[in-house]
Amino acid sequence: MLSLVSVLAVSAAAPIVSDLLPGRIRIPQLVLLILGGILVGPQLLGWARPADITLFSTAGMGFLFLLAGYELDLDLFRRRVGRRAIFAWLTSFVIGAAGMLGLTAAGIVGTPIVLAIALSTTALGTLVPVLKESRMLTTSLGVAVFAVGAVGELGPILAMPIFLGTDGSLAGIVLELLFIALIVLIAVIPWQRTPERLRRILQAREHATGQLTVRLVVLVLFGLLLISEELGFESVLGAFAAGIVLRRWATPARGSLPEKLDAIAYSIFIPVFFVYSGMTLNVDAIVGDPLPLVIFLVFLLLIRGAPLLFWFRDRAPRERAAIALFGATSLPLLIALTEIGVRTGRMSDELQASVIGAGVVSVLVFPIIGVLLSPRVAPGGDDRIDDAVPGAVGFLEAERAVDRAIDTSPDADLSRGSKAPRPENE
Repeated sequence: MLSLVSVLAVSAAAPIVSDLLPGRIRIPQLVLLILGGILVGPQLLGWARPADITLFSTAGMGFLFLLAGYELDLDLFRRRVGRRAIFAWLTSFVIGAAGMLGLTAAGIVGTPIVLAIALSTTALGTLVPVLKESRMLTTSLGVAVFAVGAVGELGPILAMPIFLGTDGSLAGIVLELLFIALIVLIAVIPWQRTPERLRRILQAREHATGQLTVRLVVLVLFGLLLISEELGFESVLGAFAAGIVLRRWATPARGSLPEKLDAIAYSIFIPVFFVYSGMTLNVDAIVGDPLPLVIFLVFLLLIRGAPLLFWFRDRAPRERAAIALFGATSLPLLIALTEIGVRTGRMSDELQASVIGAGVVSVLVFPIIGVLLSPRVAPGGDDRIDDAVPGAVGFLEAERAVDRAIDTSPDADLSRGSKAPRPENE
């Protein structure tokens, strides 16, 4: 109980400390949760032991990916800005894989695919509050960053189980593709096909003490986590699939379900996952040799940021630089990926510490520079988001705002079914 109470105390203190710290752009809660985990963990105070909260941490990672699947609007990828973001991520992944394979051949690293996927991620949940507070979310630049971040979450999530959950075997890949096809089939079955009596029960028991919708969501989440692991996949695929299915099937509860999921996931499970990550972080390795951290920070810029400079080359130089810096901001998925790498024996604790340390620095530094490089936005309204934990916080509100703004974006050639003329050079 001491471990759990210590972790929950860090979770409760993080938003308070984040708001009390001075500065135009607050330190994201994610960073404070990791630092709190280091503080109460075995490396400093020793109040909390990782083994005592492993189940909570696993559930937290599951909720993180479930919400990522639930929040994803695939319609964004039909637009030109979305396609650019896809090509930029594919370029990042290819460059990262080639670079890490080269380092592996030189005997410098031994986990090329894990690092290639991890270094191609983008912390969209961290960027949304920054864009909101800077009143940039609904600008053309904000729409581009939103698309880059969405692909920077989706691409690694899809690549992770393929390259890490099947051990590269053809049979494993085929089985996983069949599993994905089954999930897609379930997701496209319309709500109207559900028996009328069952629909009435779901709607009647949605609120009050029944909370049937939430109970079913939790059941689907842990059920797919179990199936994924039993089939030999990484569990995140099951969680992400649960989110996609949920988005399609929970239409009648769409108004209240996101708030309920936020309350469950972000009050307990997801913060515990990030505190756990801090507790298990090898701080001694970073302090003893900080050079790998600096190297991986440079890799984030080269692998994730540089391709964005190319694919958004029609933008003004300062905007291109801002998009590259925002895109290279990475941490939540980076933590989940390296956690999987350590658990499966593909990554050492020392290497994980350096990669996560680079992610922490990217979250603290890159968004600030990106805001300074971005065009000034005239003040108006209060765009402040009260929470800054990466993931679903503010995401659904942001998605609606971006959807309203994207019609006026120069990158939108497919919006609500209508095509806008493209520039001649496109």
